[in-house]
Amino acid sequence: MKLTEQSQKYFGQGFNCSQSVFATFAPRFGLSANDSLKVACAFGAGMGRQQQTCGAVTGALMALGLKYGKGVDDNKDSKSQTYARTKLLFDKFIEMHGSINCRELLDGLDMSNSEDMECIQKEKMFETRCPEYVATATKIVEQIFEAE
Repeated sequence: MKLTEQSQKYFGQGFNCSQSVFATFAPRFGLSANDSLKVACAFGAGMGRQQQTCGAVTGALMALGLKYGKGVDDNKDSKSQTYARTKLLFDKFIEMHGSINCRELLDGLDMSNSEDMECIQKEKMFETRCPEYVATATKIVEQIFEAE
């Protein structure tokens, strides 16, 4: 199964954007799918439905951290290399979608406002836009990993 298919499968099963992207990559680095779903849960809907950084992006960032991040015994360059890959992820995602901000990606609509939420649901944004963001974030991480 392709990675984008896997992340979209998670999303279709009711997991949020962050969970869907992170759980697609985490098992490659020794973290179980179940644990990765738990870790990423709070990052959904722009971090706990605060509509800040898109959950698909935060899931992708955690995946980058698992592969490139600085741990206890790693050299200090790991951090700057991870930050460079973070910028690359942001740049590519923004180029494709115009923002990494969840609220902006949903036309400025506020999930905590009942009228806005009704509009989000009426326009089926969770079914049409969010899967696209999950696929994009997954593809970008895959490209970054393959560039090594």
